[in-house]
Amino acid sequence: MAVPVRRGRGRRPAEEVRAEVLAAAGALLLDAGMAGFTFERVAALSGASKMTLYKWWPSKGALALDGYFAAVEQTLTFPDTGDIEADLRTQVHAFAGLMTGTSAGRVVAELIGQSQTDPDLAAAFRERYSAPRRALAVTAMVRAQGRGQLRADVDPEIVVDQLWGACYHRLLIPDLPVTTAFVDGLLRNVLRGIAPREPVTADR
Repeated sequence: MAVPVRRGRGRRPAEEVRAEVLAAAGALLLDAGMAGFTFERVAALSGASKMTLYKWWPSKGALALDGYFAAVEQTLTFPDTGDIEADLRTQVHAFAGLMTGTSAGRVVAELIGQSQTDPDLAAAFRERYSAPRRALAVTAMVRAQGRGQLRADVDPEIVVDQLWGACYHRLLIPDLPVTTAFVDGLLRNVLRGIAPREPVTADR
């Protein structure tokens, strides 16, 4: 866990302060979870004042969400190789690995849970995390449709729900784990379909 920083005198650029706050918020959140996440601790770790934090974020949930995204953004980068199947496979595996192999899974479950009673967090989650990430996947699939790699009648929004929604379902309702085999089977079902290759008639 990082120790609180001590800053010299002098005004720092707002962009620098914001970046350091987000880095501190992300590190604290992944280490301590929402239970140990406070404005006071983020301020101490980043060297920013609590007044600055309250000016930029309306609630600790909104700050936690931005810190979380700053911490995981690089891992969740959506690739664009021109091969939609390879790109989806890479991204969903990266997402599942982050959710199960690090504390990010526990943290995002806490953020989703708290967003049910924190309207500022709920709005931040939609506007700065879930909606932009959904748009990346949808845009990639629309491009793939233009290349003829996906059928024109496929609805990318539904595919997003099928792939990432299934992972979130297992994360939030942990009857079964999110495993590599699960992700491979999920991708296979979505990309290849679950109907027989030849139609089965009623009298066969």
